Amino acid sequence: MNGVIIQFFHWYHQGNLWQEFVKKAEVLKSMGFSAVWFPPATKCVLGIDGRGYDVYDLYDLGEFDQKGSVATRFGTRDEYLKAIEKAHEAGISVYADIVLNHRMGGDEKEEVTVHKVNEENRNEMIGEPFSASAFTKFTFPGRKGQYSDFIWDYRCFSGIDIIYKEEQEEKGVFKIHNEYGEDWNPSVSSQFGNYDYLMGNDVEYRNPYVVQEMKNWIRWYVETTGIDGLRLDALKHLSSDFLKDWITYIKAEVKDCFIMGEFWKDKVEKISDFSGRMDDTISFFDVPLHYNFFRASKEGKDYDLRNIIKDTFLEWNPMLSVSFVENHDTQKFQALESAVKDWFKPIAYTLILMSENAYPCVFYPDLFSAEYVEMKDDEEVKVIMPRVEILTKLLEARQRFAYGEQVNWFDHPNCIAWLRKGDGEHPGCVVIISNSEDGYKEITVDAGLGGAVFYDFLQHRKEEVVLDEQGKGIFHVASRSSSIWVMKNH
Repeated sequence: MNGVIIQFFHWYHQGNLWQEFVKKAEVLKSMGFSAVWFPPATKCVLGIDGRGYDVYDLYDLGEFDQKGSVATRFGTRDEYLKAIEKAHEAGISVYADIVLNHRMGGDEKEEVTVHKVNEENRNEMIGEPFSASAFTKFTFPGRKGQYSDFIWDYRCFSGIDIIYKEEQEEKGVFKIHNEYGEDWNPSVSSQFGNYDYLMGNDVEYRNPYVVQEMKNWIRWYVETTGIDGLRLDALKHLSSDFLKDWITYIKAEVKDCFIMGEFWKDKVEKISDFSGRMDDTISFFDVPLHYNFFRASKEGKDYDLRNIIKDTFLEWNPMLSVSFVENHDTQKFQALESAVKDWFKPIAYTLILMSENAYPCVFYPDLFSAEYVEMKDDEEVKVIMPRVEILTKLLEARQRFAYGEQVNWFDHPNCIAWLRKGDGEHPGCVVIISNSEDGYKEITVDAGLGGAVFYDFLQHRKEEVVLDEQGKGIFHVASRSSSIWVMKNH
């Protein structure tokens, strides 16, 4: 099956997401989506304003009156469970977004010993250790011990960004001293010296009680929701030792489910190394491919299309790669802003939807459009993300024609093509893309198909191509566009 994921949210999403999905589930299935990636469903420090990544209580899926509301930004627990049920009725798998790195919004202060670190080199201490108070105790008073009576305290955290000295708030990155050491966990990314700390209260995975609680929680979560897979957030900040153990536990004892991780590195070697550390048990978002799309969209005809999948995870380890054009972190005004320009998105989607072995993920605004307002320099800036009009046609082409072995003609800097040979049940196709002027490729499709007539399924080209007696044809593509040539009557 040619599976496709829909990332069913973006950073500025408004309205009850779970109810919206229930209404759109059947349409998504008819478009060819086989899986949905939902945002984190857990209660946040910002309550109904939280996006799910400012996680407060992992057991509160919109059920308890905490942080100013019962519901989360996306709806209530009951609505979340109904959305999952609806997905399953439609034959769509559900991937839940899981935030393991940090907690925010502690309920009580504790006295802690900390030292401040240089944010550019987290291994460098600034001054001497000192005593301060910090919101490191999480008692979840609204939940009252339901599902779990685990209390989080300073021994469960390795670092924090806000401390209080004589009630004076001080911000920075502070290493908490506890029985698990005065140094950061070494089995993380070495960016900034050590990238264990990202935000909020950083979870200490050298604490065996924390590890056991996270195993208890994921069992509860999977059994409660019936989800089919996980999307794991911010993996370069997590202990790879903990992660490997936790993933092994899930697959062996909870559910042998699909797991995809966000390990945000633009160098494919680093993703590949990390995948090796995980014994190649999970898939990874292809960040290098996204950056290739980003650069190609900015450079126009100066970008060499022969390199579009060079040194990407799709090239290095296609069976474990998840291809995407854009996501909630790369859209305008977000932390990893690298928005692919509108003109190139149809080309990028053609590439990930029609390539052999790609597992594509489509971003909500590219399918449904989005508008939002953000403040910049005290002025409101309106951002409009138009839908990629050709996307529904590309999704149909994937379901009908993207089968069989792939043969590439990546032989021109501005025009590349590939043949999908088809299989016993599906016809193949010829895919051709250009980032400059009109282009063409002479391609032998199949010696047994002499006289066969091909047309552009995307309707960007109006002419037809008739294969000669050797099964060869000249296939064209319009300027800065893509075409998918398929046999007539298929």
